[in-house]
Amino acid sequence: MAEPMLVVNNLKKYFKTPGGMLHAVDDISFTLEQGKTLGLVGESGCGKSTTGRVLLRLLDSTGGTMRFEGQDITNIQGAALRKLRRKMQIIFQDPFSSIDPRKTVSQTIREPITTNNIITGKAEVENRVLELMEMVGLTSRLTNTYPHELDGGRRQRIGIARAMAMEPRFIVCDEPVSALDVSIQAQILNLLKDLQRSNGLTYIFITHDLAVVHNFSDEIAVMYLGQIVEKSPTEELFKNPMHPYTKALLSAIPIPEYGHKKERIILKGEITSPISPKNECRFQSRCEHAFDKCRSECPPLVEITPGHLVACYLVK
Repeated sequence: MAEPMLVVNNLKKYFKTPGGMLHAVDDISFTLEQGKTLGLVGESGCGKSTTGRVLLRLLDSTGGTMRFEGQDITNIQGAALRKLRRKMQIIFQDPFSSIDPRKTVSQTIREPITTNNIITGKAEVENRVLELMEMVGLTSRLTNTYPHELDGGRRQRIGIARAMAMEPRFIVCDEPVSALDVSIQAQILNLLKDLQRSNGLTYIFITHDLAVVHNFSDEIAVMYLGQIVEKSPTEELFKNPMHPYTKALLSAIPIPEYGHKKERIILKGEITSPISPKNECRFQSRCEHAFDKCRSECPPLVEITPGHLVACYLVK
């Protein structure tokens, strides 16, 4: 059996603040198989993007271990880290702020190729740029166009082409469609799927929108205040959500059907502070089912059914 692309154990990322240590990512573990997509979902501020940046070594972890293709990458530095960057890339949320406005489309895509000496000949580089543009659906007439002259969908295609220029094996997609119109979202998601099939890519897809991730991910991990509270194959999660927070998220998905009435779960109560949190369920202050044990001990993430893990004392 092939080794998983990514194995994460007890990963932590804390930030020092005047009030104490902010637990942005707090003891999460998961495995991601090659060629698969893991959707990482949750509210803004739950630690999704921080998790992605730690996995790519854009941020150093506070604790835990990460293995990529069998190699421990938790603390690698220097030349080993630069070599790793060719295999791991990121597609950012805002396609305008993540691109240098002073560079044309071709210059933006060319930069990682020449900086990393992936191709050295000038003609070969230009051919590769045109090939990448065609790969992501950008016409060659846009080579000398600047980002401000393009719409959001085309800008995001530039970001995807720039990531693909490194010939990566693993890509973190950090809310890549949240800033786009709905019709453009579908085009970008289809493009990412096509690239995955043709290049054998492995994705972590970060989003706050479960409706978007439903048809894109093989598995979904739900995060709440730095912790994974539920992880399951996608269809299983939608058919049989177990954690109260997951149920609330799913209830917020609109159904485009006239006359259809859906019971919405409205969360009440104060959000627990992520700064030096107590040893308790972090969702208990907003959970109508919470009882004494929830307020005195943080529930572990346990496997309830094959492949379906939940961190909740209500689930047995």
